[in-house]
Amino acid sequence: MAPDNKKKHVVSYENMSDEVATVFNTKYPHGFSDYLPDTVKYTPGINPKTQKMIEPFYAVTIETETDIYLVKIKVEVDDAEDIERWLEGEEEAKVEQVAGAMSGDSSGDDTLPDDNIAQYSGADEDSSDSN
Repeated sequence: MAPDNKKKHVVSYENMSDEVATVFNTKYPHGFSDYLPDTVKYTPGINPKTQKMIEPFYAVTIETETDIYLVKIKVEVDDAEDIERWLEGEEEAKVEQVAGAMSGDSSGDDTLPDDNIAQYSGADEDSSDSN
């Protein structure tokens, strides 16, 4: 089938068929780091059938022999208000509070239990010492 005769579909990443998922995994075997450069933001505007605004979305293109799929990818976009709160230090206080609540240890010791990396040696280092 010629490329311009292929049927076009829009599907979310979570709802891909097995066939589309197989093609997706073949094209992007390492997941997010592979498809991020191919991700495009689409701002479709108004749905002509319902006259309702369609929210912008991010997607990558996957082709099979008979169809072209626009696979929607969830992308977290920074919110200006969140950035402003972070710059003002409000988010930092939340993170510290959560981190303190999770640790359960109030000794104030911020070091890792084992921070001596000299004890870890590779096989190359051991073999070069014996020569």
